[in-house]
Amino acid sequence: MLDDINVLTQRDSEKTLDSSAIQYEQLTMDVEVRNPAHDKRTVSNIVFAGMGGSALAPELALSWIGDAIKRPFEIVKSYQLPSYVGQESLVFVSSCSGNTEEVLEALGTARERGAQVAVIAGGGKLVEQAEVHGISHIVLPPVKVQPRMLTFVQLRSLVTLLGHFGVVEAQPLLDEIASTHDWLRDQSQGWHKEVPTDKNYAKQLALTAVGKTPIFYGGQVTKALAYKWKISWNENAKNVAFCNQLPEFNHNEFIGWSSHPVDKPFAVFDLVSQHEHDRILKRFDISDRLLSGQRPKAARIDLPEGSVLQQLLWGNVLADYASIYVGILNNVDPGPVPLVTKLKDELGKV
Repeated sequence: MLDDINVLTQRDSEKTLDSSAIQYEQLTMDVEVRNPAHDKRTVSNIVFAGMGGSALAPELALSWIGDAIKRPFEIVKSYQLPSYVGQESLVFVSSCSGNTEEVLEALGTARERGAQVAVIAGGGKLVEQAEVHGISHIVLPPVKVQPRMLTFVQLRSLVTLLGHFGVVEAQPLLDEIASTHDWLRDQSQGWHKEVPTDKNYAKQLALTAVGKTPIFYGGQVTKALAYKWKISWNENAKNVAFCNQLPEFNHNEFIGWSSHPVDKPFAVFDLVSQHEHDRILKRFDISDRLLSGQRPKAARIDLPEGSVLQQLLWGNVLADYASIYVGILNNVDPGPVPLVTKLKDELGKV
């Protein structure tokens, strides 16, 4: 089925496979800070408020440049900001639509507490408020894809704003992002829909996971990727999925696999980077060996040789390809998320 272009085209109304194939183009997109003036106040802590795909960029940034940020950095995926947010806080609020209610409330709270605020959005109420109140903001390019596929330009936006507020030196980081453009384009060509299954790693992963509930495990470096794979399976494949990270996994969930029949309806994936702590790499191997006969054997996804950034970008695109192929095997349209739209409509009536 996955090698039948007609089937792929018919079941993919929003052409998500084509969108996946050009995600690398976002790596060199220009972003502009509007209302750039700010008072150069001290930034003691950073909070990023965003939901779903809009929260992926900071997750990746922390895995990639967390050490360079040198400040507490918390990601909030709810309505309420931490109680410590105040005048020395830098609060990012992000939403592709610009109308996400949780993020709009976070913006209001940040302004009430006198925090320094920056906005990343595609338009909507967030951009309107940024313009009215003179808030520094970046308007995302009008790329017509689901928010979960705008991660790379959001990452460029976040790095740009971190530099704008003096948290990091942005230009070398933006140059590093841009330098991966050709590499990622070439790496992902083997996952295109025209490539047959016997030569297509993404299609092979999809066949491994279809009909099962996948669980994705990462380490300190790849925990953001594990979260990305979960999101992609949820939204593209319309499939329940879970994620966790090592070493925390070994202190609780590890034991959870040790009872009940081994023939469990799960597919286990380990996302492994050679940049991980040596002890975490050992834990992946030992955990799978000790759980032999008690859970499905983990399919190990070894990230390619390269920098942490290259590995994170590679893993993001592969996640979309593989999960879209699962959606097609599930006979669902990978693009639309009608239940999310319906939920927002129902909340709007309350």
